[in-house]
Parts: sequence; structure tokens; C-alpha cells
Amino acid sequence: MELTSKIYVAGHKGLVGSAIWKNLQAKGYTNLVGRASSELDLRDQKAVEEFFAAEKPEYVFLAAAKVGGIMANSIYRADFIYQNLQIQNNVIHNAYLHGVKKLLFLGSTCIYPRDAQQPMKETELLTSPLEYTNEPYAIAKIAGIKMCESYNLQYGTNYIAVMPTNLYGPNDNFDLEKSHVLPAMIRKMHLGKCLFNNDWDALREDLNKRPVEGVSGDAAELDILRVLAKYGVYYANYANIDGLNQEAIREIRSNSSNSCTVELWGTGTPLREFLWSEEMADASVFCMENVNFDDLVREIRSNSSNSQEIRNTHINIGTGREITIRDLAYRIKEVVGFGGEIVFNSDKPDGTMRKLTDPSKLHSLGWHHKIEIEDGVKMMYDWYIS
Repeated sequence: MELTSKIYVAGHKGLVGSAIWKNLQAKGYTNLVGRASSELDLRDQKAVEEFFAAEKPEYVFLAAAKVGGIMANSIYRADFIYQNLQIQNNVIHNAYLHGVKKLLFLGSTCIYPRDAQQPMKETELLTSPLEYTNEPYAIAKIAGIKMCESYNLQYGTNYIAVMPTNLYGPNDNFDLEKSHVLPAMIRKMHLGKCLFNNDWDALREDLNKRPVEGVSGDAAELDILRVLAKYGVYYANYANIDGLNQEAIREIRSNSSNSCTVELWGTGTPLREFLWSEEMADASVFCMENVNFDDLVREIRSNSSNSQEIRNTHINIGTGREITIRDLAYRIKEVVGFGGEIVFNSDKPDGTMRKLTDPSKLHSLGWHHKIEIEDGVKMMYDWYIS
């Protein structure tokens, strides 16, 4: 890419897209194009066609997607597969129709089988069944990988697919229903800290910035406690407050011995790998600048007995390090300063028990991460508070 090349970042307001935008600017790229979802609905085929025809981008980062944590994936299964397929199909196909020189598609490590060999190499793709809870989203992302591969093989395009591990960082989604595990835990611990400290000013400030199911900081205490309890943040022994009135709530608040509980889904035993989003952005820009589809094909042919079959050209982006959800929760508890209790609800699903990437392909190409999760949690909470 030239510094003056026209570069379209799809999803430039999101977690990864905003980090890619920032990274490109820092590297001196001056001709960036972005559209908020209110300006351009990537699910709308006609609107996407008109955008590409008018803007004629030379390079595309496809970071736009419908994403969410285990709760959202369980509830909105149809939305996750349908809307992600719409976005991918429209952007990738129009990139081809309008002569985009190079495209980078961002997937997810949930593409790998539930029981994939650990750590997961790119060759684990499609070797056994997926984890049920996020299967629709994973299938959509697998389709995106295969779409990039297929357009490259049929049309000679240069589309790269990268599979980031679990990401966190600035501009993350802290919606308690739809966010991923790490930002959800950070916000839950923060709200729990406010309850534990009886700091209702801070609690209301948080809810005014990010209402939960329409409940803002201006709502009555009973309504606030009810919606927080639904998401696992409550005064100890008062997970169910439906039978309480406002007078009872005042009495609970005035009792300094009342603690606070943060309840998390699952057993806490699954292992997860986390990557700071700005490092993911740096790896993405690195791949766009330095890696071509032909390079990946040559590597596959040199390591395969069947040179006619080209598959698994995607690239894992991760740290190669993992931490249990339980250990992560207690690290967040320490950083946030939450003085209450953490409870794991084993009646809720754990999701995949382990999904550690093997980033050796990326390492061989010349990129390595620098930020470890222990430091990243503090960076994340500092960003959230600010």
C-alpha cells in the first residue's frame, strides 16, 4: 500500500476497526474511508454496490460484523448467521467487481472445532464438529474464509483472511447482554464495586452512559437493582428482589454488613486466550503490507503432498498464552477493587473448554505480540473509567 492509497475500513467505529484506523493514521496513511452503520448498511446489497462504485477503494479491511458473547450467540442464532453472511457477501463480492487490489477479512478462532487439537493450527479447520453455542457465527466466518480463498483461486484476487483470538481493548462493547466475556466481567465488577461501596452516584453515572435494557441512572433504585440482578450483580442474599419494596431496599442499603455478589456464567474452568485489540490492528496492517495470497499458497504446496488442494490459507493472530476464566475474573476483581464475592453459576454453559491458537505461521511471517493479559486488564479498566 502507498501512503496515499484509498483504504476503506469497514466497521471503523468498532473494537477492531477503530484500532486499525488509528494504526493506519499513525503509520502515515492519509486517504482513509469509513462509514458508520447509520450511513452505510453493509447488509444492503444495493447500498454497498453504490458505495464501491462511488468511492472506488483500492484496499479494504473487512472488520464489520455482528458480534457478541455466549449469551447473545445463544439468543440471536439466526441474526448471527444471516447478517454476517450478508455483510461478507456484499463487501467481498463488490471488492471483486470494483477491482480492489487487496482485502483483509477478519474472522474469529471460533471457526475451529469444539474438540480441536490444542494449540489450534490453521489445519484444524473443518476437522470435526463446532461448539454448539456459537455455531451459526462460526459457520458464517468459515464461509468468509472460503469466499476469500475461492475468489483468489477463480479470479486471481488477493484476499487475506486472518483469525484473531479473543480481543479486548479501547471501544469495546460493554453491553451486559451482548458483550464478550472480558468487557462484560470488567463492567460487572465495576457495578459490583459501586454497590459494595454504596456509591450510587458512580452507579448512576455508569448507567447513564450505558443504560441496561433501557434502565438508566435516572431510574428508581428498585428498577436499577432488578435489571442488575438479572445480569448477575446484586446485594448478597438478594438475587431476587421482586418481593421487596422501596423501604426494604433502603434498609438493605443502610446495612453496612451487606456485601455484593457478581455472578458469572459457567464453572470458571474454560481456558481462554486474549489479545489487545490495538495489537490485533497492528498485525492486520502488517499482513496487508507484507503478506500476499501467493505467499500462503507456496507455503501450503511446499508442506503438502497434494499440491492441487489449496485450503487453510487463513492466518491465526494470537498470543499463544491462555488463562482460566476463574483466574481472569479474580485478576479483574483485583484491578477494579471489587470487595464482594464472585460466584460461578455452573447451570449456565461454559462454551468451548479450550481454544488456544498456534500463531507460529504469523510468527514465521515476522509479527509477535507484546502486551500480556495481566497488564492488558489494567489498561482496559483504565480506559473504561476514563
